[in-house]
Amino acid sequence: MKDRQNTFYNYLFASKAFIVSSALLILALLLAACGSNTSSNPPAGSTSTPTTTATPTATATEPTAIAATTATTKMGNHHPIKVYFSKSPDSEHNFQAVYPVDRDSPTTAVATYAIQQLIAGPTSTEKNAGYYSELPKALNGPSSCSGADFTLVLDKKGTTDEPGTATLKFCRTLTSGGIGTDARIHTEIEKTLQQFPTIKKVVILTNEGHCFGDESGMDRCLQ
Repeated sequence: MKDRQNTFYNYLFASKAFIVSSALLILALLLAACGSNTSSNPPAGSTSTPTTTATPTATATEPTAIAATTATTKMGNHHPIKVYFSKSPDSEHNFQAVYPVDRDSPTTAVATYAIQQLIAGPTSTEKNAGYYSELPKALNGPSSCSGADFTLVLDKKGTTDEPGTATLKFCRTLTSGGIGTDARIHTEIEKTLQQFPTIKKVVILTNEGHCFGDESGMDRCLQ
């Protein structure tokens, strides 16, 4: 009888020991699992922000715009412009036929310089190619503008403000050679000045302030 009791107690003790060790093992596994979840997942309420690497962005630099009264392109201290000459024999048959030649203005006052070159006329090489200007032989007499051949103002129609209109007034007597000559002078001046984007319209006045080539006497270019 006593042996049976001992066997029972031994069995009971072994069972308890098994249960305790099993419980400890389960607890260890649970703790390990919790530790793994804690390290991989951020705490509640926190936000995980991924780290990014900035990529350099190329910056485009826009070219600096040149003033409206200057040439569109500047090369060193010169501004490329064009001067529109008549050309034989085309311009004798078509008074609006003019042809550009290249010049380099040493000043930003390119509109004034272009007209000065038109009055100076073509080079000898250009003359041999048929180019000519009506202005050199049309201008005569003393200047009323301290020696200048003309005055040129922008955004004016005569003395009236008018954006986009340039008024050229001659300071010397302008001798007319006839309808064809007057028409060619008009075309040479207008095309030369209208190469500049701010000049849309050109008014040409004699040294007396009248509209050049207007035989009506009404100065219609100023109306």
